[in-house]
Amino acid sequence: MDPERAKELIAAERERVTELLRTAAGARLDDAAAEQDAGDGDTDGAQPLEHEEVDGAVVRSLQGRLDALSRAEKRLADGTYQLSIESGLPIPDERLEIDPAAELTVDEAERHAHHDY
Repeated sequence: MDPERAKELIAAERERVTELLRTAAGARLDDAAAEQDAGDGDTDGAQPLEHEEVDGAVVRSLQGRLDALSRAEKRLADGTYQLSIESGLPIPDERLEIDPAAELTVDEAERHAHHDY
């Protein structure tokens, strides 16, 4: 993959994820305001905690995605962008077009996914 194309893909994905983080932050503020407006009436006391957990998980996931994009930028600068961090095997352009932060080949990623459970 052409390094300029890789930079474009990484930048576009970073912009997308950053916008999702902004949206998530706005949703958290909206939720907090709605909870304050609801007062102590018939609201479910566990619901705000559940929302906080879900919101926190979303933010952590998006932050992890930004971290992966930063690692991709470093690999691009180091000249190892298209190589698996595990095996050193080439990562196909098609995979990087879909996921510019991909660090593993499809086979390696599938193996890792099966071991996470």
